[in-house]
Amino acid sequence: MDTIHRTDTKIQSERAVLAAVRLPDSRFNQDDPFGELTALAEQAGAMIVGTLDQNLQRPHAGTYMGSGKLDELKALCAELRAETVIFDHELSPKQIATIEKVVERKVLDRSEVILDIFASRATTHEAKLQVEIAQLEYTYPRLRAVWSHLERIAGGSPGGVGTRGPGEQQLEIDRRLVQQRKTRLKQELSKIQARKQRTVERRNAEHFSVGLVGYTNAGKSTLFNSLTAGGAYADDRLFATLMTRTRTWDLGQGTEVMLSDTVGFVRDLPHNLVASFRATLEEATHADLLLIVLDVSDPAAEIQYQEVMRTLDELFKDVQGETDRAARQGDGSHDIAPWKPPRRVVLLNKVDQLRDNTELLIWQQRLEESIPICALHPEDGTVRRGQDELRRLVLSATLGEIREVTLTLPMRESHAINVLETRAEILERRYEGRNVTIRARVGMRLVARLQSAGAHIQIDDPENQSPADRPWKSPAP
Repeated sequence: MDTIHRTDTKIQSERAVLAAVRLPDSRFNQDDPFGELTALAEQAGAMIVGTLDQNLQRPHAGTYMGSGKLDELKALCAELRAETVIFDHELSPKQIATIEKVVERKVLDRSEVILDIFASRATTHEAKLQVEIAQLEYTYPRLRAVWSHLERIAGGSPGGVGTRGPGEQQLEIDRRLVQQRKTRLKQELSKIQARKQRTVERRNAEHFSVGLVGYTNAGKSTLFNSLTAGGAYADDRLFATLMTRTRTWDLGQGTEVMLSDTVGFVRDLPHNLVASFRATLEEATHADLLLIVLDVSDPAAEIQYQEVMRTLDELFKDVQGETDRAARQGDGSHDIAPWKPPRRVVLLNKVDQLRDNTELLIWQQRLEESIPICALHPEDGTVRRGQDELRRLVLSATLGEIREVTLTLPMRESHAINVLETRAEILERRYEGRNVTIRARVGMRLVARLQSAGAHIQIDDPENQSPADRPWKSPAP
């Protein structure tokens, strides 16, 4: 067979066989074990011609799969004329090299396929930087196993001043170039992300923010377009969205929130890719409310739900750690507000595709705070299911507990006064000197948001004499 060229990891139009080792703790859909990997490979452009898996208590150190199964895999590739083998795992460089020698085919792992999809879908400068950094992070420890030219010696050839003599192994040259390139990209990305973080913080200080998160292809972008005039790209394929898009969502009653559509999660997402796309999920980690979109019609809905929750827990743990470190390292001149994870509400999407309500009832009983929803227009033209209930929930979360209070604020606080006039039920107003006193039925979270934005508002609320006890000062997550 021709020499395997690992410099080309693309699989457009290549005939591929999928392989997997099923371990006792493996997470996969029992009814369709290769379903997700098939979708990933097809999105990358491969043509799936066969599958092969093996049940093991633990993977083999050198080849991950048993030697007998590798021989079977080689025979299957020859029979089906497959050019590529794609493993549903992240393999080490040595494992890839060893497996390729046995099966005599190009071997890719799950991470390489996902990175290839992200690279083909990245359109913004930020997304392209993130993908390239992730690719370099993945490639660096695999340089020795990836390219066959790495044992060449650069010295001894007329390469210019400083290249004569024993020289330097090409492997070390490539490693140094990768490190230099990665450093430059990270510096450029950090500048973009710093600007983005300031924008997010500024926007969240002025508006109630809601984030749409969930597994890839769960229907987040479709719901986003249904609720806003966002125009987000929505398609029935994995990773249709690789950038965060934020638009205004009008809830009625003069209230608007900022709704963000984020990149979807996936099982065993490469760690480097998660790290690179951390800023893309900035809206999710700092949102006031998270709407977790779950495709309940998918047979793998349980696995997807667990993966989303696990990924969010990891992200929130990192944010909490960063906040705690910043507080410990501070000089005391600036108070660092304690960070609290946002409240989560699960949206049980695509309920119109369920054959009966049994599965839906199980999810509703399990998740107390969940809303059955349909993002698409029903064929009969009726109102989309669940969206009115969703609006009411978000409106309630935005305004907070409605109470009758007396507010006193300077006349110069024109923005705050205008917000109260449009979003609160004004019962009485009095003008005294340079101040205005307003008695109103108002959401206390709205008042707290105006205060956090810098408005000088004095609250006369006899029900809560102690400011520390006021629920709007410390809203529940």
